[in-house]
Amino acid sequence: NNASLGYVHSMAHQLGGFYNLPHGVCNAILLPAVSQYNLIACPQRFADIAVAMGENISGLSVMEAAEKAIGAIRRLSASIGIPTGLKALNVKEEDLKVMAENAKKDACQFTNPRKATLEQVVEIFKAAM
Repeated sequence: NNASLGYVHSMAHQLGGFYNLPHGVCNAILLPAVSQYNLIACPQRFADIAVAMGENISGLSVMEAAEKAIGAIRRLSASIGIPTGLKALNVKEEDLKVMAENAKKDACQFTNPRKATLEQVVEIFKAAM
């Protein structure tokens, strides 16, 4: 599957439904946290993303290079005015568990490269706060 919408989209759907937030903004805020979670499952893909985003990865291990992609994603988001976290959109921590439960039922989650427990999805939401 090349679409690979994964947890970014399944979680963004919940934010949009609960808070009537723009899907694209939710995706952008969630992308670094979900990517961090997924690094272990596909580090070479993230290393390739780092290179595509102009990061110098010479001399780095694949995991170190993959981590560079997360930083590049964060910098790109900041440079175009994406809020740095879900708190900026008034998302409440008490809603995270029910949103995580719903995200685990969302069809997009099936294409995520790394499976997560309910607790892990809650932690990803928290990391994006």
